[in-house]
Amino acid sequence: MSGIFIISAPSGSGKSTLVNEIRQIVPGLYFSISYTTRAPRGSETNGREYFFVSRPEFEEMLKKDEFLEHADVFGNYYGTAKRFLREAKEKDHDLLLDIDVQGAEQIKKKLPEAVSIFILPPDRKTLESRLKKRSEDSPEVIDRRLATATREIENYPKYDYILVNDRLEESTEGLRSVLLASRLKRSGVPPSAAEREIITGAERCRLENMRERVKQILDSFRKGDSATGVGSQ
Repeated sequence: MSGIFIISAPSGSGKSTLVNEIRQIVPGLYFSISYTTRAPRGSETNGREYFFVSRPEFEEMLKKDEFLEHADVFGNYYGTAKRFLREAKEKDHDLLLDIDVQGAEQIKKKLPEAVSIFILPPDRKTLESRLKKRSEDSPEVIDRRLATATREIENYPKYDYILVNDRLEESTEGLRSVLLASRLKRSGVPPSAAEREIITGAERCRLENMRERVKQILDSFRKGDSATGVGSQ
């Protein structure tokens, strides 16, 4: 039976890099590429990072009920087509969804069995540094993204697992454990000693075991927003 994994993160948290890493080491994953009305950035290619479509095209797909979820983010539409779920089931693969907080909430309502994973930066300062290094946005847009990140992180209780993306290797191993542990549970087969270690690794990332860490991270964002005055606008 195919599984569904939702991965969300504030912009700049390293989610795309982490997803690319996990797709190389975990077989049987069918990755859903979102549709968007925003323009491509840098070396982005249609059909690789996103399917880039016009606003009228996206709205026509909406009329035809072709999306599992969709959202308006910073004035651009983003959406996940239903066809990816059908194609994953046909291949007997797990569907991996890279979507924002709004989309994740929609998916969970429609597919409550989906496993949701929230990727977080270790603190606000680190996220701000990452956003500046990628040189895609103006200072004003970066401030807006940081304020949005605060609001997104406040949704952490809605997720099943939390991963703090501080070191890529550790984050990749944590995500791998969550994916494989879910498969082991679905199989119903008693786990081996090695498989029990995987399950233990996944349990460390469970929401209930990460609450204190997330509260510290969220506090760093709230203090930062308060200092800059961004959150009060």
